[in-house]
Amino acid sequence: MKKIILTMVAALAVTFAFAQKKGGSDDMRFGVRGGLDMISVKIAGGGSESLTGFYLGGFAEFAIADQFVLQPGISYHSASKTVNGFDIKANFLSVPVLVKYQVAEQFNLLAGPSLYYNTDSEAQDKTTFNLDLGASYDITENFLVEARYSIGLTGDSKVNHFLVGVGYKF
Repeated sequence: MKKIILTMVAALAVTFAFAQKKGGSDDMRFGVRGGLDMISVKIAGGGSESLTGFYLGGFAEFAIADQFVLQPGISYHSASKTVNGFDIKANFLSVPVLVKYQVAEQFNLLAGPSLYYNTDSEAQDKTTFNLDLGASYDITENFLVEARYSIGLTGDSKVNHFLVGVGYKF
């Protein structure tokens, strides 16, 4: 848990330091997002399991160039499923650090690493790294919809997330 907190603090410190260097309140925005999380777990040694739940979190946006925005965030993910009378639950904290590229006036592509911490796992390796790829569409200046696929890169069991949600920028 100490590694997760330290990693989150370091990521936020770097992004805020970058924002201070860039300057100007127009270059920085905050927001919230949430939606559906469809989780696929590929278990080492064979087999897989699917869970459906939700995610909810916050993010910041820092302009880094004309069409590029750095978008770090933090989210809570929860999913559950009953199989043969047994409840399977998965709760995660995630810290994505995405780069948003504006393709058209309201359409954006998203890509970047994300750190996931499994709060339910009893395994020693609770922290995994994923690669997020996706897109977002700005309905208005404040409201957006997004879809991302988060591909599990590390850990004994590969955990992938397909996220579909909405967001609001302040």
